[in-house]
Formats: sequence, C-alpha cells, structure tokens
Amino acid sequence: MLYAILAYHVEAHVRSWTAAEDAALMADLNRVHDRLTKEGQLGPAARLDATRKAHTLRGPGDGLLLDGPFAETKEQLLGFYVLDCASQAAAIEAARELHHVNPSAVYEIRPISLYLPGTAIPMTDKGRPG
Repeated sequence: MLYAILAYHVEAHVRSWTAAEDAALMADLNRVHDRLTKEGQLGPAARLDATRKAHTLRGPGDGLLLDGPFAETKEQLLGFYVLDCASQAAAIEAARELHHVNPSAVYEIRPISLYLPGTAIPMTDKGRPG
C-alpha cells in the first residue's frame, strides 16, 4: 500500500537555518532516504518552495484564486514523501525514523487511495526539486 508522509514545520524556523545547518540535516535525512530507497519503499519526495509563493483555488465554477495556503496552524506543509509499505505500521515506523533525525518537524502519515505515476521530479539549478 502507498502512504504519503507529509512533513510540516514552522517555515520561518526552517528558512532561518544556515546553509551548513540545512546541509547537516539533509545529510541525516539522506541516510533515511537511502535505506528506504534500498528497500524499494521510497517513491517521490520533495521539499516544497516558500508558502508565500503558494496559491489556493477554491469555490464553484472556475474557482477563486487566492494567495497563500491559508492553513490555520503554526506549521506549514513543507515537503512530502511517497512510500510503498506493507502496512500502516511500517509507514509509521518510516515516519518515526524521519522524525528521529528531524525532531522539530511534524509528520502526517496518510494512505494514498490513487497514485498515477509520472515523470521524475526535475532538479532546479540549486540541486533541489523544483
């Protein structure tokens, strides 16, 4: 079964990290990513860009396009993983492993009922998915 692991964090806190702090965290997360990839569980994963660049489309007809994600939380959705796990318990364990190396983040584990595979996520000039 496929599971989405949604990574929430206080965006201002994440954006305050120095390049070295961000690289150190990514090195720790990449160890988890490498294990999940080796076991054939990790699908697409991405770090989302700033919420100030986000838009929300809501309402009937063509909908109304609004600036921002308008979440009623201190944390914002900053990234996600798609994992192929044998059980919900295995997905929760993977999220715990991610949380262990990034304890200030919040991880939501949600089953995916429909998955349409696409092309690989292109990299930006900064080496991040974009």
